[in-house]
Amino acid sequence: MNELISAPATWTASMESPESEHGNLWAIVLAGGEGVRLRSLTRRLYGDDRPKQYAALVGARSLLRQTLDRVGLLIPPERTVVVTLASHARYVEAELRGAPRPHVLAQPYDRGTAAGIFLPAHWIRLRDPEATVVVFPSDHFVLEESAFMCHVADVARSARHRPEPIIVLGAQATEPESEYGWIEPGETVAWTPRGPLRRIRRFQEKPSQELADVLFQDGCLWNMFVFAARVGALVEAGHHCVPLLHDRLTRMDLFLGAQHEPWAIRQAYLFAPTANFSRAVLEFGALPLVVSKVPTLTWCDLGTPERVAGTLRLLGVSTSWLAS
Repeated sequence: MNELISAPATWTASMESPESEHGNLWAIVLAGGEGVRLRSLTRRLYGDDRPKQYAALVGARSLLRQTLDRVGLLIPPERTVVVTLASHARYVEAELRGAPRPHVLAQPYDRGTAAGIFLPAHWIRLRDPEATVVVFPSDHFVLEESAFMCHVADVARSARHRPEPIIVLGAQATEPESEYGWIEPGETVAWTPRGPLRRIRRFQEKPSQELADVLFQDGCLWNMFVFAARVGALVEAGHHCVPLLHDRLTRMDLFLGAQHEPWAIRQAYLFAPTANFSRAVLEFGALPLVVSKVPTLTWCDLGTPERVAGTLRLLGVSTSWLAS
């Protein structure tokens, strides 16, 4: 396939990272999924069962490389943490070869998205206790990358000063997709230069088709699973929502950044519970969360072959190879 997105420019002052003397902006890039639903495509392209984030499905760059380049418009590699699995080591090394290298945290076992987010949150808090973090999945397609990252920068600035622990990004739904997570926004609680912050009344993770139809008609938003938070507030959310996982991760804090860090992470994960961040934290209902609606842009979570094909057709690229 031909390149669809040109490599973005390097980080510049025009998209200034929201930093202060009290802490920096960090990125957490989630790259620990196995991408089972796209395995047939990656096997066809590469002859192996690599997870989708290490495959070039909508351009010459892999999904992970696209994500890192997009994040790099705002946050430099030295403040970017890629969370992966130890079993992905060869793919990760191939992706990072010859480029400015972010930090890599390799999880010894898959304990779900909650562990994939709270592990780097603990790691970052040790180095920068006043940091603000933004979490990015590594399997998304975004065409208007600069506009998207400008919105992220604005939300990150707001997260630093808001009482709510997490600001979630929501996309305007274009169809009643039942395989996405949905956000029901409530009243406006604040304004940013790019629009309102609205209280989140309810999350619906992968609703039934009947409910998705209702959510779509009601103007609810797709949950992009991109969010900003003060690192301390994020760690505290883990303490509140998944206390057993928080306890295991806290036990390793003394070893992070030291010689025995890999051993400490293995020990923490041995008995850590498996938890889904969306269900255990976002849907928990005990945290006051807000949503920021992103501007209209071309976005897709490339979780299924149908979404890959739809994105390629939208961009005018042949999908004949998908059926071969």
